[in-house]
Amino acid sequence: MIAGNKVKKLPDVPGVYFFTRGREILYIGKATSLRDRVRSYFSATANGQLEASRGNRIVQMLALVTNVRCQKTGSVLEALLLESELIKKHQPKYNAREKDDKSYWYVVITKEEYPRVLMIRGQNLKASPYNLKAIYGPFPNSAELREALRLIRKIFPYRDRCTPNAGKLCFNAQIGLCPGLCMSADSISRSAYRRQIIHLKILLSGRVRTLIAKLTSEMRAASRRQDFEQSAQLRDQIRALEHIQDVGLIKDTNPMSRSNLDMNDMNFRIESYDIAHLAGTSAVGVMTVAEDGEFKPSDYRKFKVAHGADDLANLREVLMRRFRHAEWLRPNLIVIDGGPAQLKTAQQVLSENKITIPIVSVIKDDCHRPKDLLGDRQMIVNHRALILHLNHEAHRFAVSYHRQKLRHRV
Repeated sequence: MIAGNKVKKLPDVPGVYFFTRGREILYIGKATSLRDRVRSYFSATANGQLEASRGNRIVQMLALVTNVRCQKTGSVLEALLLESELIKKHQPKYNAREKDDKSYWYVVITKEEYPRVLMIRGQNLKASPYNLKAIYGPFPNSAELREALRLIRKIFPYRDRCTPNAGKLCFNAQIGLCPGLCMSADSISRSAYRRQIIHLKILLSGRVRTLIAKLTSEMRAASRRQDFEQSAQLRDQIRALEHIQDVGLIKDTNPMSRSNLDMNDMNFRIESYDIAHLAGTSAVGVMTVAEDGEFKPSDYRKFKVAHGADDLANLREVLMRRFRHAEWLRPNLIVIDGGPAQLKTAQQVLSENKITIPIVSVIKDDCHRPKDLLGDRQMIVNHRALILHLNHEAHRFAVSYHRQKLRHRV
């Protein structure tokens, strides 16, 4: 086990951390704060046991760790890209991708006259309709990757799905995220666009310092030949890389954040239910959904219920109405907010409808913080982090819908 003073000495900056056993790298992760992120792994619960919110796999790994080291980065974006490159290079045992990379995301660059830069899920890589020149990844979280590409694209505009010489600017070109090849290939020379792609390749490999050095050299060369327009463009790109505003990219100081979910959450659908009312008035129920370890807001549902302060009757009504919709995807797990009574009610509804789905209920303390989990023990072990995270999301969604109903009553 790593000594507490070792963790305290870690810097409070973005970067990549390595859990090791001797010289063997067991796990590589990224962080907005290296000190806070590593410390979160070893936080003690009320009974003194290690926090197990990441599931058995990570708890087992922590028991083997003898040392931790880190590599500081200049930004969270750099940490995200560097983590992916280092995992690919070292293949740590506890970063093992148990689903043949099918649930992970990759950034690809196509082999075309004007290459595209695209996000592709692992399961679609081999069947891609494009001839791929370069592949970067894996990235476990699509939301993080989209945010990273949004930041990158502001600095290095690139083509994704538009057609060169189409005679009309695509939406991304109109907002400065595409170089305008869709209007005319003359909007940027082939050599200039290729140079932009080279810069992107260096960045996607996690070598931000190398890229800044290269851009600085190119800026000086452009200045010497008095190409001041290109020199100014390169200067702005360097400044942007040095001052990336990416604090929202990785929210990882909490070990239950989405980017830290266990591999068991991949290829898995969970539905979480909650009821909200104010002394029986404006009662509502909601359903929130997570698939592949990520929230799926397009599948969230709201229910108006008619049983006032009777939470059990409201829960029964919501579940009965939900399972009348045979066209909705069937979950692998149902999460209920409440104690033994709520759990029993949910089990009865499923039994009456001849449905077999594991159920877990989340018991809260007086401050509405998770206190215990009841129900299917294996599901709790395998999916604890996502259960708690989605339960919190259901509570947020229910309160928001309840307040909306209250405002409409006024």
